[in-house]
Amino acid sequence: MPDTLAPPAPIPLTALTDDEILFRDNIRQFADEKIRPHVKEMDEKGIFEKDLIDEFFQLGLMGIEIPEQFGGGGGKFFEAILAVEELSRVDASAGVIVDVQNTLVNNALLRWANAEQKKRYLPKMAADTCGAYALSEAGSGSDAFALQTRAELKGGDYVLNGRKLWITNSKEAGLFVLFATIDPSAGYKGITAFVVEKNFPGFSVGKKEDKLGIRASSTCELILEDCKVPKENVLGEPGKGYKIAIETLNEGRIGIGAQMIGVARGAWEFAAKYAQERKQFGKPIAEFQGIQFQIAQMATEIEAARLMVYNAARMKDAGVNFVKEAAMTKLFASQVAERVTSLAIEIYGGYGFTKDYPIEKYWRDAKIGKIYEGTSNMQLATIAKLVLSAK
Repeated sequence: MPDTLAPPAPIPLTALTDDEILFRDNIRQFADEKIRPHVKEMDEKGIFEKDLIDEFFQLGLMGIEIPEQFGGGGGKFFEAILAVEELSRVDASAGVIVDVQNTLVNNALLRWANAEQKKRYLPKMAADTCGAYALSEAGSGSDAFALQTRAELKGGDYVLNGRKLWITNSKEAGLFVLFATIDPSAGYKGITAFVVEKNFPGFSVGKKEDKLGIRASSTCELILEDCKVPKENVLGEPGKGYKIAIETLNEGRIGIGAQMIGVARGAWEFAAKYAQERKQFGKPIAEFQGIQFQIAQMATEIEAARLMVYNAARMKDAGVNFVKEAAMTKLFASQVAERVTSLAIEIYGGYGFTKDYPIEKYWRDAKIGKIYEGTSNMQLATIAKLVLSAK
């Protein structure tokens, strides 16, 4: 696709270095050449190709921030964001697999695991083990700390019982950062994070959800029936799970923002190209001002969302407080993705409403951006609290 179809480059504040440009371009080429040919089939079957995940590991995409001493790339959070954006431009399911691995699971281990846990698990996460982040339950979505999964210490093990719902990557994952309460009477102060391996006794993966979008990405129920987890696998400290969950999700929301701008970009590129090819009344529809204005508006919103995502990621890498920016980023980028993908379908007209063309998938994939890792209403609540308390 011609470079002239790309939205404008970022402003200098969030401009990419030469190394970041090379990194981004390599992933873009990989996504176009290796992932794009499989997108339609994976979406229809609801299965992500294992060989592609193996290639993610070989390219270092599953351990971007993991230090080199553990076999990772030793990179920055910003690089993980670039990877998620470029993969999502081709397939949001690919983007979310890499997103959950890096911004949630690896980040939680890097920040909260002790030296022994890092030595044991980080090399696996960089080499061949997918991770999943298990917080949600049927009765605890936005009210995340109403979870009912219980953990009781019995000898040298915690015994976990309960069910988790909507867990991304769960079919492919070999390791789970999983949250349970060790003391229901303590409320959120009883929440504890555990590192759970898939082969632990009493742990199983349940039904895979049949979803509207990101269909190739597995979303399953987790079942814990007297699941034995060594007490050495507590992540952080007992009772500190709420802090781990909140702080990790703040980072994850920037990842969702990156996923959404990737989705929006992918749809925009197809729509802009189609508008230059589709003729009505004797000329390409891109020559009609009404279509031009739509394409321009879409490009502007994508650029605004990208700058928010990049800025939040840079703030995270700089070690400054980014909670408000992460919430704003996820809120706005998901809104943009929904608007852009919907307009893209309209530019295609009746063809956009059929599965013969790729555009409808982008619209289906965009919807989840307003829901997972904190709904839009939860982002608004966070933003309101922070801006109203600012002095």
